[in-house]
Amino acid sequence: MGNFYRAIRLTFRSKTSIAAAVLCALLIGLLWGGSIGALGYLITKVCLNKGTIPSWIESQLEENREIRRQLQETVADAGESPSSGKAWQLWWLEKTENVMVYSLPGVARFTPSTPFATVVFLVVVMLITSVLRSFFTIAHNIVSAGIAQRGAFEIREDFFNKVISYEVNHFNRSGIADTMSRFTNDMNSLTSGLSIIYGKLVREPIKMVSCLLLAAYFSWQLLLLTLLFVPLAVVLIRWLARSIKRVVRHGMEEMALMYARLEETFRSIRVVKVFTREGYERTKFRRTNRAYFRKAMKIAKYESLTNPLTELCGMVMISLAILVGSYLVMSETTRIFWIPMSSVPLDKETLIAFFALLVGASDPARKLSDIFTTFQGASAAADRIYAMIDRPVPIIEVAHPKRVKRHHESIVVDHVSFRYDPQRPVLRDVSLTIGFGETVAIVGPSGCGKSTLLSLIPRFIDPNEGRVLIDGIPIAEVTFKDLRRQIGLVAQEPILFDETVYANIRYGKPDATRDDVVAASIKAFAHEFIEKDLPDGYETRVGPGGSLLSGGQRQRIALARAILKDPAVFLLDEATSQIDINSEQKIHEALHGFTGNRTTIFVTHRLSALSLAERIVVMRDGGIEAIGDHETLMRDCPYYNRLHGTIEG
Repeated sequence: MGNFYRAIRLTFRSKTSIAAAVLCALLIGLLWGGSIGALGYLITKVCLNKGTIPSWIESQLEENREIRRQLQETVADAGESPSSGKAWQLWWLEKTENVMVYSLPGVARFTPSTPFATVVFLVVVMLITSVLRSFFTIAHNIVSAGIAQRGAFEIREDFFNKVISYEVNHFNRSGIADTMSRFTNDMNSLTSGLSIIYGKLVREPIKMVSCLLLAAYFSWQLLLLTLLFVPLAVVLIRWLARSIKRVVRHGMEEMALMYARLEETFRSIRVVKVFTREGYERTKFRRTNRAYFRKAMKIAKYESLTNPLTELCGMVMISLAILVGSYLVMSETTRIFWIPMSSVPLDKETLIAFFALLVGASDPARKLSDIFTTFQGASAAADRIYAMIDRPVPIIEVAHPKRVKRHHESIVVDHVSFRYDPQRPVLRDVSLTIGFGETVAIVGPSGCGKSTLLSLIPRFIDPNEGRVLIDGIPIAEVTFKDLRRQIGLVAQEPILFDETVYANIRYGKPDATRDDVVAASIKAFAHEFIEKDLPDGYETRVGPGGSLLSGGQRQRIALARAILKDPAVFLLDEATSQIDINSEQKIHEALHGFTGNRTTIFVTHRLSALSLAERIVVMRDGGIEAIGDHETLMRDCPYYNRLHGTIEG
C-alpha cells in the first residue's frame, strides 16, 4: 500500500478541494442520519400517538423531569460523588430539559397544530433534506473527481517525464506495450482508487457514523451488543482485500501481455498476411486472452464474496438487535440477563427508530464493501506505475558538467567494450579516432556491433569499459543538451510524427523560419515532391509514423530535418538500405553537398554508399578488423574482400 499512499499524498496539494469534499461529506452524513433518525422518530411518534411536535416535546419534558427526579433521589440516597455515572446522567437530563424548555415556544409557533398537518410538515422537511442531500452528493462527487484527476495528472506527468528519460534500449528490450498498459489501464485503475478515497471512502463512513451515533443516543448498550460481529467482518474483509490485490496485480500483468500481443501482431500485419498466418495469430491471442479471462474470473470470484459477507454480517447484527430490542420492549425491562441495556425501558417508537438507523448504517457499509476491488486494483496499479517511476536511469548527467564548444577537432572511441548481456559482449576493446570533417563508413555483417558503436556517440548507451571523447572531453562529462544539439541522426526507419511536413522538418530546430525549412528541403531533394506530389504541400499531414508517404519520401524528409539542424556530427544508420535506387541517388547527392564541413559517420550495407567515405571501418565480432580506404582494404584485408562480395549494390 506504500505506493498508493504516495499517490494519495500528491492529492494533498488540493487543500481547498479536500476541505470542500469533507464539508460536503459531513453535511451529507448529517442529513442522512437526521432524516432517518430524528425525522423518522418524530414521524413515528406523531403517527402512532396522533400528536403534534409541541405536544411531543411537552410529553418528553414531563418524562425527562420524572426521570431526573427519580435519579436525584437515587443519587442523594446513595451519596454518590458528582463524577459518578448517575450524576453525569443527571447533568445530561438537566441540560436536555433546558433545551426543550427554551425551544418549545419557537417550535409551537412555527410548526402545525394538528396531527395530520404535522405529518405533512415532517414529510416535506424530509423531502427537503433529501433534495439537499442529493445536491451535496453531486457536489461531493464532482469535487472528489477533481481531486483524483489532479492527482492523476501529476502522476501521469511524473510517469511520462521519467519514462522519456530512459535509455533508448529500454524500449528495445521491454517493448512499448507494457509501458502503454501501465500508462493507460493501470493509470485508470489508480485514478478510480483516488476518486474513491475522497468520494465513498469519506462520505459513506460519515453517513454510517451519523446513524450509529443517533442509535447510540437511543441505546448505546444495545448498539454495542449489535456490533459484536463487526470484528469478524473486518477480519474477513482484510483477507479478501489481500487476495483481491494479488489477483488484480496478476490480471494487470496479463493485460500488459495482451497489449504486447496486439502491438506485435498489428505492427507485423503485412508479414502475417503474406504468410497466411492469421490462424496462428488467432491461436496465440486466444491463449493470452484465455489467461486474462482466468485472472478476471478469479477477481470476480473474490469480489462476489464481499457483498454477501457484508450483508450477512449486517443481517446478523440487525437480527440480534430485533431479538434483544423486542424482548426489552415486550418485557418492559432494562436488562437482558444481568446486562443493563438502558436506564429506562425502551418504547416501540424508539425501537423502530433504532432499527431504521441500523438499516441506514448498513447501506453505507454495503457501498463500502463494493469499493474493495477498486481500492485493491488501485493499490496494485500504483505499485506497477511507481515501479517505473522509481526505476533508476542508467544514463545520467554528471553533477558538474563541462562546457563543450561546437565540435571542431576529433571524436575518439577509447578502448570501449559494451554488452547488453554479461555473457554476450557486443563491442570488445574498440578504439577509433575520427578527425573533424572526415566521412567514415562502418561496415560488417549483421550483429557485429556497427549500430551499437554509432549509438555511443549521442550517448544513447554508455560503455561498460572505456570512454568516448569529443574534442578531448569525455562525453559523459557533458550535458545531453550540449552533446546532442551538435548531432544529426538519420536512421534506417525514419521516424516522423503525425503532423505536417513543415512541422516534421522543423522539429529539430523550432526557431527555424519557413525559408530555412524550404532551403533544407531543397538540399535534401525533398522540396520538389513536397510541392508537386503532396496535396497541401508543406501543410500535408504525413500520418502516424509517416504512413501516408513512401519510404523514399520519409527518408528525404528525415534528411531535411537533420540538415536544418546544421549538426557538427552527422550520423546515418543504414539510412538508404530500405529505399529505391532513385531515392538513394538523390540522398547521396544531398550528402555530397552536406558532409564537407562536418564529421559524418554512417553504417551501411550498400556498395554505392561507400563512395562517400574517406575511410572505411571494417567490424567483425564486436571488434575492428581493419581501417582504410576502399582500394587499400580490397588489397590488404581478405575479410573485407569477402564481405565486399556480399554487400548489396
